[in-house]
Amino acid sequence: MTLKSPPTPAAQPGRGRARAAIAAKTLRTDRWWFAPLITVVGLTAWVIYATVRVFMHKWYWVDQYHYLTPFYSPCVTDRCVEGSSHFGSFLPGWWIIPDAALTLPFLLLFRLTCYYYRKAYYRSFWLSPPACAVPDGHKAYSGETRFPLLGQNLHRYFFYAAFIISLINTWDAIYAFHSPKGFGFGLGNLILLGNVVMLWAYTISCHSCRHIIGGRLKHFSKHPLRYRAWTFISMLNVRHMQLAWITLGTLALTDFYVMAVAAGWFNDLRFIN
Repeated sequence: MTLKSPPTPAAQPGRGRARAAIAAKTLRTDRWWFAPLITVVGLTAWVIYATVRVFMHKWYWVDQYHYLTPFYSPCVTDRCVEGSSHFGSFLPGWWIIPDAALTLPFLLLFRLTCYYYRKAYYRSFWLSPPACAVPDGHKAYSGETRFPLLGQNLHRYFFYAAFIISLINTWDAIYAFHSPKGFGFGLGNLILLGNVVMLWAYTISCHSCRHIIGGRLKHFSKHPLRYRAWTFISMLNVRHMQLAWITLGTLALTDFYVMAVAAGWFNDLRFIN
């Protein structure tokens, strides 16, 4: 019969000392800091670009082809150029008010409360924690139980707003199939359409959407249509992180292309009319 040796003081429950007396903050030798660093650079660059563009108040509408950048959709201030305001212009044209003030706050909140983005900026900006097996940058941890992080639970409601805004972006893409001779499309249409497809993929791949479709069901066999929809959304949900970054790219690309054409830097490449 063999006797088990008593646990060491570091392994005994109820003791206050650390489990291992290691001076190093982490034993990881790989470049664990690269992912948080590139996340900070990528998100910071995108926010700077988007902020500058939102408050430029120009070069967002190509009247000849009805191209409207998503950063200004829908345009609802009395500063909107003729033809760009599809839902009325009922807000004052003060410089501090974005022309798409009706939608931008909800899109921002939808992304800020997104499960993936929360992981991204918690790890990169807040270092909480920056990577697996790396100490947290804070002494205490309270989770999402205090203000303002308590508002993260409103993500499911911001999803409804994002869904409606995706419908508006879809209308913008369809409305843009216009030319002086009637129907027509060019490179700008393909960019607008590709952006809308990616935005829909990101929006419906949201965890809240997946729960809305398949949550609270005890028997999928009794709800075959919802089960098929849930299966499709679950497939997209696996790529939610990639779609989050892809849509940042498509939004910036779409805005830059519309801005360049509106500013006259180059002409739209037309395929039909």
